[in-house]
Amino acid sequence: MKNKRVAKGIIKGIGAAVLLCILGFLLLLAFLTLTEYRPAKQINLTADGTASQQSVTRGQSLRLVTWNVGYGALGDNADFFMDGGTHVKTASEARVRQNLRGQKTDLAELKPDFVFLQEVDRSSARSYRIDEAKEIAAAFPGYQNTFAQNYKVAFIPYPWPPIGKVDAGLVTLSDRRIVESTRIQLPCPFKWPVRLGNLKRCLMVDRVNVKGTDKQLVLVNLHLEAYDSGEGKAAQTRMLKQVLNREYEKGNYVVAAGDFNQAFSNVDSSRYPELKGTWHAGALPVQSFGKRWRFLMDASVPTCRSLDRPLKGADASPEKFQYYMIDGFIVSPNVKVIRTRTSDLGFKVSDHNPVQLQFSLD
Repeated sequence: MKNKRVAKGIIKGIGAAVLLCILGFLLLLAFLTLTEYRPAKQINLTADGTASQQSVTRGQSLRLVTWNVGYGALGDNADFFMDGGTHVKTASEARVRQNLRGQKTDLAELKPDFVFLQEVDRSSARSYRIDEAKEIAAAFPGYQNTFAQNYKVAFIPYPWPPIGKVDAGLVTLSDRRIVESTRIQLPCPFKWPVRLGNLKRCLMVDRVNVKGTDKQLVLVNLHLEAYDSGEGKAAQTRMLKQVLNREYEKGNYVVAAGDFNQAFSNVDSSRYPELKGTWHAGALPVQSFGKRWRFLMDASVPTCRSLDRPLKGADASPEKFQYYMIDGFIVSPNVKVIRTRTSDLGFKVSDHNPVQLQFSLD
């Protein structure tokens, strides 16, 4: 009898623990649902800071740099569980600050007129709640800066240890005055409850006046879908095409750039073969935009490396380590391209390399 009572007590205890776990999970799900980031289709943004110049001039050489900075935590020592690695928190606080210092130095050396950054944290557990957007903006006096949130979750409970709070987005820097900035929501391919822990990706559209005309230089900073089955990338690409065509039809000059998470179909990336078991980037069909738009990547240097394992200490040859061409530019027909170049920084402070576009307006 005593053994039966003990067994019943154990069973009851296990049952109570299971019920508590289920209740806790349901409460967390309810909390995340109630606090889910649900941005409007369009949001007017504020440009902070003071630009050193008021406008751009036709025929003037300009330089734009785009860089996915990996929230300061994806240096050459990092791997990441979503890409086949084992780590969730991929850097110590000291390493995040070291990466951030390196990124600011590297950007300043490129002497850009415009900077597009992706994966910039403001108050995230994964980057020790460092306000990276604020620190980067402070390093560029004479530039205005805009921020568009695309990842806001109060607490991501998976895997273990959990990712925790995330507050991140896109940053654009401009040494010309930004007259208008808009966040445009892109289609989200994920359904509830999966979407609760995912990015709400967007386009950030900043406008700069063109001197002596009623036209504008339209700058589109983007970071398209990464972990969907393909439908999300396709839907987001269609919306991007609509936005770009609408601006060009107005007579504006248009440059879109960022992390497309896709190779351009017109770029030969065969020197970076896809290795078995690594993340698949897919290809953006450039022909769907028509013949006049230009799609630009510098195939001589990879723009991104795999996070299935750390790069430091590994065989870094393309036959042994996975590289990608997924960061680039789309420019309208009235934009003259002078040069496109990827800076080979060895992925020391980010899992992406910065890519430069030198251009002028016809």
